[in-house]
Amino acid sequence: MAGRSPRRYPRTARLKELLHQIVAEEIERIDDERLDLVTVMSVDVEPDLRHATIYVDTPTGADRDEEMLAALHEHRIRLQASIAKQTRIKRTPLLAFRADEVERSAGRLEALLRDLHVEDDPGNSSA
Repeated sequence: MAGRSPRRYPRTARLKELLHQIVAEEIERIDDERLDLVTVMSVDVEPDLRHATIYVDTPTGADRDEEMLAALHEHRIRLQASIAKQTRIKRTPLLAFRADEVERSAGRLEALLRDLHVEDDPGNSSA
C-alpha cells in the first residue's frame, strides 16, 4: 500500500454520495411534471452494493407521494443507466424509491415545538 493515500471514508459512503449526485441531476433532466420539485434527500446502499434506496421529498409533501414514486419507478431504468455510465462499479445497484418520512416528521415536530413555545411565552397576550 506504499504510495497510496488512505481513503477519507468507506467505499459505501463514497458510493452513496455519488449516487445522490447522479440521481439528483438525472431527475432534473427528466421531462415529467410528476417529478417537478423532487429533491433527493438521502441514499442508502446495501453492503453488498446490489440495492440502493433513494429517499426523495417534494415541497407539496405526502399529497403527491404516490404519483411521484410511480414516476420514479417508471424512470428507474434510465436512472440506473446513468449510474452505469458515470461510475466505475462492477454492478449497478437496483434502485428503489421511498418518500423521506424523516424530514417530514422533523418538520412536524419542529412545528409542534414552535407552537408550544408560543403558548408558554409569558409575553403572549392570547393566553
